[in-house]
Amino acid sequence: MRIFPGLNTYYRLLLLIIGTSSLFFLLYLSLYFYTIKQEKEVYKSAYKEYNNEVNSIFKLNSKTHIATIIDVTFWDELVDFTKTGDKQWYKDYIESEFSTYEVDYIGVYNLKNQLLGKSSSTKINTASFIPAEVFKRLHQSKLIKFYTKIPEGVIEVFGATIHPSNDPKKIKSKPTGYFIMARRLDQTFIKNLESISSSKIALASTDRTSLNDRNYIEVSLNLNNWMNKPVSDLLFKRDFNLNFNNTKKILDIIIIATICNLLIYLYYYRRWVYKPLKLITNILETKDEQAMSSLKKARGEFRHIGNLFEENNNQRKQLEVAKERAEESDKLKSSFLANLSHEIRTPMNAIMGFSDLLGEKNLNESDKNDYLEIIKNSGKNLTSIIEDLIEMSKIDSKQIKPNYKFIDLDRCILELYHTIKVTIPEEKDLKFSVLSNPEQLKKNILTDEIKFKQILTNLLTNAIKFTKKGQVSINYRVDEENKLITIEVEDSGLGIAEINLKAIFERFRRIENDFSIKLSGLGLGLSITKAYVELLGGTIWVKSTPGIGSLFSFTIPLKYNEAATDQNQVKPTSKLNSAGNETILIAEDDDINFLLLDRMLRSQNFKVIRAVNGKEAVEICQSNTHIDLVFMDIKMPIMDGFEAFNLIRIFDKNLPIIANTAYSLAEDKEKIIAAGFTNYISKPLNKGEILGLVNHIFGVNS
Repeated sequence: MRIFPGLNTYYRLLLLIIGTSSLFFLLYLSLYFYTIKQEKEVYKSAYKEYNNEVNSIFKLNSKTHIATIIDVTFWDELVDFTKTGDKQWYKDYIESEFSTYEVDYIGVYNLKNQLLGKSSSTKINTASFIPAEVFKRLHQSKLIKFYTKIPEGVIEVFGATIHPSNDPKKIKSKPTGYFIMARRLDQTFIKNLESISSSKIALASTDRTSLNDRNYIEVSLNLNNWMNKPVSDLLFKRDFNLNFNNTKKILDIIIIATICNLLIYLYYYRRWVYKPLKLITNILETKDEQAMSSLKKARGEFRHIGNLFEENNNQRKQLEVAKERAEESDKLKSSFLANLSHEIRTPMNAIMGFSDLLGEKNLNESDKNDYLEIIKNSGKNLTSIIEDLIEMSKIDSKQIKPNYKFIDLDRCILELYHTIKVTIPEEKDLKFSVLSNPEQLKKNILTDEIKFKQILTNLLTNAIKFTKKGQVSINYRVDEENKLITIEVEDSGLGIAEINLKAIFERFRRIENDFSIKLSGLGLGLSITKAYVELLGGTIWVKSTPGIGSLFSFTIPLKYNEAATDQNQVKPTSKLNSAGNETILIAEDDDINFLLLDRMLRSQNFKVIRAVNGKEAVEICQSNTHIDLVFMDIKMPIMDGFEAFNLIRIFDKNLPIIANTAYSLAEDKEKIIAAGFTNYISKPLNKGEILGLVNHIFGVNS
C-alpha cells in the first residue's frame, strides 16, 4: 500500500478487499467452467461403462435359455414326437420337466405350424401368440429370439428347429418341427435382474421422453419383435453419485456472498468497525462510562467487549459466592469424613474391645453371651454402613437399573410385613399393621420388586427405629385416573420439625438430637430410598409433626398385567428327605470363611467336604453322587461360582446349590436368582439364617 500513502486505514482496507475479491472472482469462473467440463466427461465415461455392463448382463441372462433350447432340439425322441404326436411321451418327458426349463411357456409344433404339445404356467394364459411368419423365418434361420406383447405383458420368445442328434450343425437334415420357449418379463424377472445389475429396472414405452437428470445414469434396451420393430424398452437406472451440482451450488453461494459483501461493506464498516473502535479507544484512555454504555449498544463482538466491563464486577461477585460454596462443600466433606470415621470406629471399637474381653479366663457365661451379642450387633452395623456407601456410589455412577416384573402388590407387602415384624424388639410397645384397602388391586402390577421392597423396608425400619411406643402402619391408594399407586408408611414416633423436612433426603445429613445420636448410620438410608423411588418413576414426600408422628408417602406408576397368570410366581424351595447324615460340599477358597461355615454345619452333624475353586467343585460333584447340598462361593480362582453352577446343572438338574457371596446389593441378588441358584446367603455369615435354610431344604422342622 505504499503507492497510496495518503489513504487512511479505512480506505486501504476497502481497496484491499476489492482487489482480493476481483482475484477471487476470476478464480471462481475458472473453477466453475472446469467443473462443468469435468462433469460432462465423468458422466460420459460412466454412461459408456454402464451401457456395456447392462448389455453384457442382459445377453448373459438369455444365454442359459438359448443353450437349453439348442440342446433340446438335438433329440431323436423329440424328432419322433413331431411325427407321431404321442401325447403320453410329451407328458412324460416334456411336461413333467417343465419347471427345469425356467420358462413360462413351452410349445412343440410340426412343420405345418400345428401345435403338438403345450405347457404353460399361470403367468401366460394367451393360447396363441406366435405368428405364422415366425415359423417361416425360423425354418430358415434355425434359431430365433424376439419379444412380443400379450395381454399378460411383454414376453421373451426363444425358437429353434428340431433335428436329429447326428446333425448338430443343422445342415445335414431338414427340420422336423419347431420348439418354442417363452418367459414373461414380470416383477420376478425384473427383481432378479436388479439384484444382478445393482440397478432399478422397469419396462417403459418406446415413445417415452427421457429426462435429462444428472443424478442418475439411464440405459435403455430396445426389446424388438421378430420383425426387429420395438415392442417395449427395458429401462436400467443407477444413481450417479459423482455429480457436481453441490459443487456448483457452493461456488454460486460463495460468489453471491462475495458480491453482497462488497455492496454492503462501505455502509456497515463505518457502523460496525470504525465507530466502535473509536469508542474503545476513548474508554481505555478516559474510562468514560457514557462511551462504555454506547459500546454496549454496538453490534457483534464490540457489544460483547462493552459487556465485559460490566461483567467484570459480576464475575467478581460470582467468584466470591463460588468460594463460599466451595468452603461449605469442604466443610460438608470434612464433616462426612469425620462422621464416617466415627461410625466405622464405633462398631470396630466394640468388636475389637469385647473380643479381647472374651479372652479373660474367669469370664462367666452370662457376660460371654452379652459380649457376643454386642460383637454381633456391631458387625451388623458395620456391614450396613459399608452397604449404604457402596449402594450410594452405584447410584451416583448410574450402574443401577430397574428390573421390571409383574408382582402381586398385596402379597409383596404382606411378605415384607411378616419379615419385618419378627425383627421388632420385644421391649417396644408397638402395634405394627397393614391397613385394609377397599381398593385392592385385581391384577398384578409392573415394577421392580426388589427395589420396591428396599424402599418400603427403609421406610418401615426408620419408622420402627424412631417410634418407642404407639403404632406403625402400611397402606396404599390406587389412582386409576392418573395411573399412580401411592404407598404410605405412618408412625406415631418422634416426628420431624418442618425446618428439617427437606434435609432428611439429602445424603450424609441426619437430624441431630438426643435420640439420633444414640443410633448409628451415615444418614444415607432416605437418600437411597429417594433415588430408588425416582428410578421407578415416582416421587416421595413426608408430612410430620414433632411429638405426634410422621407420614412418608411415595408413588409408583400403575401398570397392570393383562395376562391371566402370575408371571412373578416364586418357585418353592426344593426339599429333600433328611436321613440325618447329609453330605454338604463347601466350595470356598478362603480358609477362614470355610472354617466358619464348616463349624456351623458340623454342629448339626452334617458331613462336610471342601473344594477350593469352582473347577474342583464340579469334579467332586461329578465323581461323588452322595452330595446332598452345595454351598458355592461366587468369587473363586480358576473358575467362579456362576460357571461352576452351569457345569453342574448339565449333569445334575436337582442338586440344591446355595450361592455364598460377599455381594449383598439388590442387583447382585437378582443376578444370583436369575442364574437359577436354589437360594443365596451373603457374608458376613449368620448361623441361624444358614441352619434355618439348610433345615428347610432337607425338610427338617427347625
